Amino acid sequence: MKEKIYSVREVTRTIKELIEHEVGLLWVRGEISNFTAHSSGHFYFSLKDEFSQLSCVMFKDDNRKLLFQPENGMAVNAYGRVGVYEKQGVYQLYVYEMKPAGIGELALQFEKLKKKLKSEGLFDEKHKKPLPEFPLKIGVVTASTGAAIHDILNILRRRAPYIEVILNPVRVQGDNAAKEITLAIREFNEYRDVDLLIVGRGGGSIEDLWAFNEEIVARTIFDSHIPIVSAVGHEIDFTIADFVADLRAPTPSAAAELAVKDVREILELITQYLTAAERLLTTNIENKRDRLLNMIKRYGITRVVDMLNQRKQMVDDYQRRFSSKLSYFFSFITHDVSGLYKRLAGMNPSAVLQRGFAIARKLPAKKVVSRVRDITLYDRLSIEFSDGETRVIVDKKNINTQKRGRK
Repeated sequence: MKEKIYSVREVTRTIKELIEHEVGLLWVRGEISNFTAHSSGHFYFSLKDEFSQLSCVMFKDDNRKLLFQPENGMAVNAYGRVGVYEKQGVYQLYVYEMKPAGIGELALQFEKLKKKLKSEGLFDEKHKKPLPEFPLKIGVVTASTGAAIHDILNILRRRAPYIEVILNPVRVQGDNAAKEITLAIREFNEYRDVDLLIVGRGGGSIEDLWAFNEEIVARTIFDSHIPIVSAVGHEIDFTIADFVADLRAPTPSAAAELAVKDVREILELITQYLTAAERLLTTNIENKRDRLLNMIKRYGITRVVDMLNQRKQMVDDYQRRFSSKLSYFFSFITHDVSGLYKRLAGMNPSAVLQRGFAIARKLPAKKVVSRVRDITLYDRLSIEFSDGETRVIVDKKNINTQKRGRK
């Protein structure tokens, strides 16, 4: 029996058909090496790991869709089919799609969403709402523990002790963080009980900050009727929330400083207003005196005296009205600042406990509990009173179904 002899081409095609039939389309992860961008527009490179390497080609029509520039040493996920280049008899991956792996993939998602929202106009300056010049009540959306809330409160108490601060605590990282941040912003907008919102957290990796790069958070910030200052991370950290917010602060501390004027600045501003008013009054009196002297020279003293008698009451009226308004202005400022200090003192947790209230915390985390629905039977609670603390176990709970308005 005569044995069949195959040509090189036949063997190569047989291998090609077997590979393409058995392997098909797949994703491959590896590190780029030997990268070449050919003058034809095609990309030639290898994907390697610690054990093997795979030749790859990505034609111009496919690589023009990439949102990043491939480089040697970059870890990527490549999608395509394994085939055989017949001329050289080598198998290779024909890449149709490619994206960075790991953190690089998050960066790609960031740029993709940033480009999308920018094209929709969410970053446009015309949509930015001005911050109130003298806010009296500020809402904060951040974690109840950690450096961010402490920094914000310290700055606000130092610069503007009359400010009332309302914290809506949320998780700032993890699977449900974006949802909680969104709900907190919407709650503030529903009740419209604050003049300004600070939304943010302390620094961290791109994974830690990712909740502030979610589309749902960005669109909620854009839809907010209340001006929002974003305060995410450190100075070098930028998130999608920063681009959408009405003002971006490099740190939570900076957000608090941008949100309010220092009380000393306010007093200085009042002094400037009073100085300007005094200067205006002095100038007006000098002008009237000059006119009076000119009239005496032109008409003589008798006629001038007659004119002065006619206008004496008018001058007295002006003086009384000015003194009254100046007195009212100082009285209003004094009363308002005094009232604000009293409100601030009344918000002190110790003062609240002295009035018969108590603070419940769920153990062991000691997270503050404000609603019955947040606890379950047999939960262990810590109850803080004005003179000490006691611990209880929940054996019964009743939920008040009557709808109550927010205060």
